[in-house]
Amino acid sequence: MERIVYRTCTLCEACCGIEVHVEGTRVSAIRGDRLDPASRGYVCAKAAALADLHADPDRLRHPVERTASGWSRISWREALSRSAEGILEAQRRHGRDAAAIYLGEPLVHNFAGTLYTDELVAAVGGRKRFSANSLDQFPKQLVSHWMYGSGLFLSVPDIDRTDYLLIIGADPLVSNGSLMTAPDVRRRLALIRERAGRVVVVDPRRSRTAQRADEHHFIRPGSDGLFAAALLNTVFSEGRMDRAVIEPLGFGLESVEGAVAGFSPEVVETRVGIAAQTIRSLARAFCDAPSAVCYGRMGTSTVRFGTTTSWLIELLNIVTGNLDRAGGAMFPNPPVDMLRLAGDTQRGRWHSSSRGTPEFMGELPTATLAEEIEASATEGVRALLTVAGNPVLSAPGGSKLGEALSKLDFMVSVDFYRNETTQHANLILPPVGPLERDHFDLVFQLFSVRKVPRWSPAVFERTPESRSDAEIMLDIAARLRWGRGGAGRAIAVAEKMLVRLGAERCARLFLDLALRFGPDGAGLRFWKAGLTLPRLREAQHGIDLGPLEPCLPQRIPRKTKHIDLAPPELIEDLERLRASLNESVPVLLLVGRRQPRTLNSWSHNLPRLVTGPKRCILHMHPHDAAARGIADGASVSVTSRVGRIEVPVRLGEDIMPGVVSLPHGYGHTGEGLGLSVAVRHAGASLNDLTDPGEIDPLSGNAVLSGVPVSVEQSEPHPSERPEP
Repeated sequence: MERIVYRTCTLCEACCGIEVHVEGTRVSAIRGDRLDPASRGYVCAKAAALADLHADPDRLRHPVERTASGWSRISWREALSRSAEGILEAQRRHGRDAAAIYLGEPLVHNFAGTLYTDELVAAVGGRKRFSANSLDQFPKQLVSHWMYGSGLFLSVPDIDRTDYLLIIGADPLVSNGSLMTAPDVRRRLALIRERAGRVVVVDPRRSRTAQRADEHHFIRPGSDGLFAAALLNTVFSEGRMDRAVIEPLGFGLESVEGAVAGFSPEVVETRVGIAAQTIRSLARAFCDAPSAVCYGRMGTSTVRFGTTTSWLIELLNIVTGNLDRAGGAMFPNPPVDMLRLAGDTQRGRWHSSSRGTPEFMGELPTATLAEEIEASATEGVRALLTVAGNPVLSAPGGSKLGEALSKLDFMVSVDFYRNETTQHANLILPPVGPLERDHFDLVFQLFSVRKVPRWSPAVFERTPESRSDAEIMLDIAARLRWGRGGAGRAIAVAEKMLVRLGAERCARLFLDLALRFGPDGAGLRFWKAGLTLPRLREAQHGIDLGPLEPCLPQRIPRKTKHIDLAPPELIEDLERLRASLNESVPVLLLVGRRQPRTLNSWSHNLPRLVTGPKRCILHMHPHDAAARGIADGASVSVTSRVGRIEVPVRLGEDIMPGVVSLPHGYGHTGEGLGLSVAVRHAGASLNDLTDPGEIDPLSGNAVLSGVPVSVEQSEPHPSERPEP
């Protein structure tokens, strides 16, 4: 008999409501939940692939150890003990900083795992902590830290009510939003146009989002900061700022006005690639709209000026009076107040040993991980713990990082795939899959364009011998603390108790209390209307708590409740941005791109997401190809300062001349991978071309976009080969 379980898709930030149809132990179908208040039945191909992930024969179901003769199964008790002992041994010999930890993006789609991450990080100790955050979003978080007082207090576009949406360096129709939880972006963009609003996209590619916009303008990769500064310059020079709204909320407006005075549209147009009159027209249209919001993401973050660009975009929303208002940039007030629970964010408490890069929110830049491993014996990383991450494919200089991992004394990975990163581990500890655990979107409620909390029950019961991510992390943490002795043993006993009581059960108890005492909660008064976990569980399709609401200045994390519009570090960095106007522009710049059927590297092992034509293809403008004698469909060699790859090329005018584009997440070519589907669609890794030496100096974020490359045809096109 078929049963249906309603829950959230955990494969991207959209967090769509889905129906999981189950027959016995098999997923028979996954469809969009038409009664979900946020997604309204929308679902993309990735959600359906949850069935492939659940049944994937390549997924590890028990711990394995790498031996001279291959991978061997070991018991959980043995695996957990050896994991802790390997880390402790490295720290006994070389100090606490000899052990590092890397946390991957999938962990934030894991409710209980997210809750217990800090326990594991604290137990490992030391200062060598890394995550996927410094590969794409640290610039925006650092800006929020400096301006508002917390790196978790991020504004999101009120896309459902705006009259003018300006998108810079983002393709939300494909990504389903990024730091913007907005299911079915296509419908939401269409509704903007139906209410006589406008959607404008500024991007080096005519992306799928750009194809559905009212306007699209090509821009040279890495020049988004100059473009945003010119928009602000126009707003100030034409007296269009809304001082009545700005001055009660923030300080430093005069400093900002003076700092952008030299960035007129006429000064930047050549470097940006957009005519001065067009820049002025866009600024005026933005100011004249009843409501407007500027949204910038990956293309604006993963560049040399990522932090400064994110700041200038935030300022554009503020000085035009579009912050904290319907249709502008607003701040979600989630049912679980993570701002209060997480505490203050900090920066610069310690620095990387390789480059002296400051930590932010307890992390060092992932771009420096290989260098930290290869540092001197007294400062280098000798043991590494990774959780749900594949930095060999997602971090810059991936090949170099893979070589560095092979030199570690010890490595353990919490992951259910033997991939490009985990193949270097001594031990792999596989957790249960997403359909085998409960879920609540603890993190993505912080970025949701509408407040719709949902509870997602597990679809399948776990097998007795399986472990969840939360249990694995807590168990390793307890063993680490116990192994060091002293006062840490008391915490170790508590962590062991959490494992025995059930980490997920304890997480549910926490969630119930957090909901009760959150902004929409019922407290301990059971007769009072308000959110509780039991009520959320009863509402199978989620509870619609309405659109975003103005919340400033009350929710500004800074004690003074004021916004710092002109942080000194950002004002100073404008001089570096100004100097870039005099730099020569490389002949070809490489940018990445997202694809509808791809979610980072691991989704390539799911059959229904890799069907159809090859997708790891370089996009190039015909003019650039003709200048190099490159034919459409030929194999080309792409070379950067740090690497070289070969890929097929596709010519078209949907990409700006002087720019080439390659999707990320491919490169499944290593020996011994346990990814039977992915290796048949291996492709080449974009991050074999990106340079780990290039980072945004303020945030430490990796520079993954605007990489100078050369391209040449490596073999004749099949149609040009002579007959045998």
